[in-house]
Amino acid sequence: MFDPNASFRFGTVGSPLSTPKKPGGSVGAVLHLAELGLHGLELGWVRSVRVSEETCLAIRAAAQEQDVAISVHAPYYINLNADEQEWPKSRQRLMDAAHYGNLAGATDIVFHPGSYFERPAAEALRVAIPRLQGCLEELRAAGNPVILRPETMGKSAMLGSLEDTLMMSREIEGVLPCIDFAHLHARPGDGSMNSYDEWSRLLETYAAALGPEKLQDLHCHLSGIEYSEKGEREHLPLEESDLDLKAIYQALKAFECRGRILIESPVLEDDAVYAMKVWQEM
Repeated sequence: MFDPNASFRFGTVGSPLSTPKKPGGSVGAVLHLAELGLHGLELGWVRSVRVSEETCLAIRAAAQEQDVAISVHAPYYINLNADEQEWPKSRQRLMDAAHYGNLAGATDIVFHPGSYFERPAAEALRVAIPRLQGCLEELRAAGNPVILRPETMGKSAMLGSLEDTLMMSREIEGVLPCIDFAHLHARPGDGSMNSYDEWSRLLETYAAALGPEKLQDLHCHLSGIEYSEKGEREHLPLEESDLDLKAIYQALKAFECRGRILIESPVLEDDAVYAMKVWQEM
């Protein structure tokens, strides 16, 4: 069981690669994570949401029994700044992830906010925020309590800077960022956002925007990353990247942060166990 005195739950985005075939699936992933001493699973519904209510209830039951916290990564093809023709499809993907995620016991729904389409961030947000507000209102009317979490993105052309996600979160009750450390490191394309001072300033900005108590409920993605001047190229194992893991951890500890750290590297559970071990040793 998860130690309530521990600051962070560690886990994976998607099922561990070593999940046994039986029982397999997300239920098997929950059981396997618990065996590894990990306590978080983000269901990787990144292509589409195709899951039965029966399966969702089985995931919920297994997660409750094993004390594994559940979240969902919604389909990639969501864009809060889509044109009028495409937006209904994006909206349905997000709402399906929230509906079935809630049935599966998920507390948080992570999604990629979309693209600027070469417009200024402020202009994109004027479109995005009312749409996200409408989604949240419909979920609450249906009694769905999930938190919607726009993820910080790894390319400067994408809607999803830290400032974008904070703006959405300030404007809408029930929205909070998903902090992806690798994306934030890759986004500038110049190797910055990789020091204790830079991560400390980020956490200061986060606390100033949303309240220091929100540092007790962080939802973080972590991996190594390869990038160019245009930003993210691909995720890497933590030890094959220039991302300074200890600088991130030192900032999280200095600000007494709590929450979840979920691994997105190509070696999911290996890096999750490694990341947890480094945290515990610090």
